[in-house]
Amino acid sequence: MSIASALHLTSIRGEVFRLPFAHQTKTFDRRCVDQFVCPAWRWERRSKLLCKSENGPVETGYVAQLEGSKPSNEIEVLRVRRCSPLLESEFLPSGKLSDSNEWKAVPDIWKSSAERYGDRVALVDPYHDPPSELTYKQLEEEILYFSEGLRVAGVNPDEKLALFADNSCRWLIADQGIMATGAINVVRGTRSSNEELLQIYNHSESIALVVDNPDLLSRLAETFISRAAIRFIIILWGEKSSIDGEVIQCIPIFDYKEILRLGQDSREALIASCNKGQSYIYEAIETENVATIMYTSGTTGTPKGVMLTHQNLLHQIQNLWDIVPAEVGDRFLSMLPPWHAYERACEYFIFTYGIEQAYTMVKNLKEDLQRYQPHYLISVPLVYETLYSGIQKQIYTSASARKFFALSLIKISLLYMEAKRVFEGRVLTRVQEQHSPFVDMFDWLRARIIAAILYPLHMLGVKLVYGKIHSAIGISKAGISGGGSLPSHIDLFFEAIGITVQNGYGLTESSPVVAARRPECNVLGTIGLPLRHTEIKITDLETGEDLPAGSKGLVKVRGPQVMKGYYKNPSATNEVLDKEGWLNTGDIGWIAPNNSTGRSRHCGGMIVLEGRAKDTIVLTTGENIEPSELEEAAMRSTLIHQIVVIGQDQRRLGALIVPNKDELLLAARKSSIIDANAFQISKEKMMNLLHAELRMWTSECSFQIGPILIVDEPFTIDSGLMTPTMKIRRDKVMAKFSNEIANLYKLVDIS
Repeated sequence: MSIASALHLTSIRGEVFRLPFAHQTKTFDRRCVDQFVCPAWRWERRSKLLCKSENGPVETGYVAQLEGSKPSNEIEVLRVRRCSPLLESEFLPSGKLSDSNEWKAVPDIWKSSAERYGDRVALVDPYHDPPSELTYKQLEEEILYFSEGLRVAGVNPDEKLALFADNSCRWLIADQGIMATGAINVVRGTRSSNEELLQIYNHSESIALVVDNPDLLSRLAETFISRAAIRFIIILWGEKSSIDGEVIQCIPIFDYKEILRLGQDSREALIASCNKGQSYIYEAIETENVATIMYTSGTTGTPKGVMLTHQNLLHQIQNLWDIVPAEVGDRFLSMLPPWHAYERACEYFIFTYGIEQAYTMVKNLKEDLQRYQPHYLISVPLVYETLYSGIQKQIYTSASARKFFALSLIKISLLYMEAKRVFEGRVLTRVQEQHSPFVDMFDWLRARIIAAILYPLHMLGVKLVYGKIHSAIGISKAGISGGGSLPSHIDLFFEAIGITVQNGYGLTESSPVVAARRPECNVLGTIGLPLRHTEIKITDLETGEDLPAGSKGLVKVRGPQVMKGYYKNPSATNEVLDKEGWLNTGDIGWIAPNNSTGRSRHCGGMIVLEGRAKDTIVLTTGENIEPSELEEAAMRSTLIHQIVVIGQDQRRLGALIVPNKDELLLAARKSSIIDANAFQISKEKMMNLLHAELRMWTSECSFQIGPILIVDEPFTIDSGLMTPTMKIRRDKVMAKFSNEIANLYKLVDIS
């Protein structure tokens, strides 16, 4: 009898495998091959079972070869079961376990935390149905069950699962459950468009979909079902009964509890079985394995999926304590989307220190700050701007005498903090200062005297004004700002009233944090020092040569947190990552020089950012926007000659527009905005026409343009605002019109 005819065949799906056995090779269709069982023979050795694909052979399992010369009628294909080394150490052979408790994969942290802080509350999620409160032990347990449930549903190592959901405790469990299987999660929030989510799903080659709730699934169904291959769907919140069954046919759907039940039953059976290793080959997740793919560019151009490994994320977990020295029992308030790399890395890190995290939303932030009184708030600049605006509004709407008193004390505190920075050596400078000891001593003594005079009035402000603000905001230890630049007036204000705000910096491509201000040396105007094991250098924009401290140039980063690359995009990877491992951040900045004495003695090595060399705009909401999409759409209008979209470190986008004045006149006459014989059009009417054009031509874009500034003279090569190849020099335009742009946004803020 031939080997082929002797095999017992069942069905899973349709790849083609080459199956070595008894010195022969036979090809089988995977639609016919699932499992081969041999109860009578013991295994001699195991060889890898490969799956043919467009990208070459992919390891998916093993085939066991038997002792003896006589082939068996039946053999067994063993599925690969990849495990997080510490989290599921009971399944791994002793030879594959590390002697230490060192983390090798991100999910390993949950075993360590469960052992140390088992019955402590880890997270509180009050706004979902049902409201949730989980201890560290329960959190570890649900991650294990979710992970095992995915294996039962058919997830294999290295496969991708799309996780499209918003911030919640179940997002965290799903995220870590996927990672714990050795699979890769592809994350995005629910506010993204259907087309963007579909593009991410297909580009990443995801095999299954994990969504927030039935409403999102219903929204996605029509777009996804006919255009994506979906093995199964999981909904994290809500009931399956509310899903329209006619839209989604022939795709298995699990709710959150079902996946947990599947996982619990399978896991208990495995642990109870004396032959628990018989059906699987167990492997440990390696630190260099990809853990997640995070997309940065949405639907504009070719999507860029940032591949972050377990090692990348573990660097953040192991080194962020220098920035946020969390202690057992500290409370954190979480409101950022978890697909934002900043929120994600910080969440992983803080749970290794036995903290309690409460989930909130923007609309509930004020109430929850008072309710939970968090020790730390990790958020984007916009949140601190919102808090600042709320405080200012409360002060300005109070009685005249109280308003005058509060504003006077704040001004005094600002002066006090200015003097304090001088004698503490935290005044930022780009130059290498060399003063005589006498000058430095006089400067120090003068600042000390000013601070001593102002101190009693500052403390009066603390007692009568700032204490009430503290009670309303909480944040008793620090607010950590990242995902955009923190405006200087916000920075100065919170320092004056005694609320510590630490500014940090990073990119999705660096997992994300590369630098941040430390509690012990919080130098305003900077993004602080690099994290441990992280190198930052400044290079010349034209030549690429390294620049000395104090020189402005392109910021480059190297360290263990730098991404593996962009998924299926080697050309884009090579553009930002060189052979020596340096990541081109696209940001312009400089490094403060070392001064051993004087008012800048503690600023050496601090990094200062001054804008972006590349075109990406980062709003204070943390959203990254490529302006080219909007500019290209707007340029379709005959009324617009040139346009530069602006908005870096602002709440919303704006634009500088050079109008086509002849076309504007024609349009105004045609619309009867001006007389048929008129040769002039007022700026107000011109502005109204341009706003209408922008709304019409950019309506299909992901973001909209707000305030606009009309520029009379075109951007030209002669003026230095265009390159020889007729491309607008965005940085030069921004520099030339910096005052006008600042005034434009001031008017917007006032209105």
